[in-house]
Amino acid sequence: MDHPAAFRLVACLGNPGAQYAGTRHNAGFLVGDELARRSLCSFSFDRKWNAETAVCGGRTLMKPQTFMNLSGESVGEFARYHKIPAQQVLVILDDTALPVGQLRLRKSGSSGGHNGLESVLVHLGTEAVPRLRVGVGAPGRASLEDHVLGRFAPEELPLLEEAVGRAADAFESANAHGIDAAMNAFNQKQTKPQEP
Repeated sequence: MDHPAAFRLVACLGNPGAQYAGTRHNAGFLVGDELARRSLCSFSFDRKWNAETAVCGGRTLMKPQTFMNLSGESVGEFARYHKIPAQQVLVILDDTALPVGQLRLRKSGSSGGHNGLESVLVHLGTEAVPRLRVGVGAPGRASLEDHVLGRFAPEELPLLEEAVGRAADAFESANAHGIDAAMNAFNQKQTKPQEP
């Protein structure tokens, strides 16, 4: 049986279009694709929400097609129409404050300067929106925009692939056992085992 706070809408953030495929800003889309693959469901474009959606096991995966900064338009309209409370929406997004491959699951909080998440919070009218951040590394000498719209270096791809899988695991854990248990399990650094 699903946990009472199981997610009914999973908003995977990114930018539409082939030119943005595989960029750092599209980490949310990559996790959405993995969730759909695991559930044997597929995305299709839904004009009503201006988003690609996939219904998997009673919940909807969504990849807004509005471009990142307007992601909340699709998410907010869908949530209001289906009367989904903010606590049952999970936003999956990239985070430049985390190293590539690290995850951070939170129940609420500010956008941390992420325009896509900020748009979702504004349209849902609350900061109490669960979110799963996927680390994409800091910009270094590049501008933030160039960094997030750029692609991962070849040596980063194995870390990214592992993180996408663990992000899908974190989603499944939160659904089955609640977000607190998933936070305890997945917010650790994954580079080495914890000390006993």
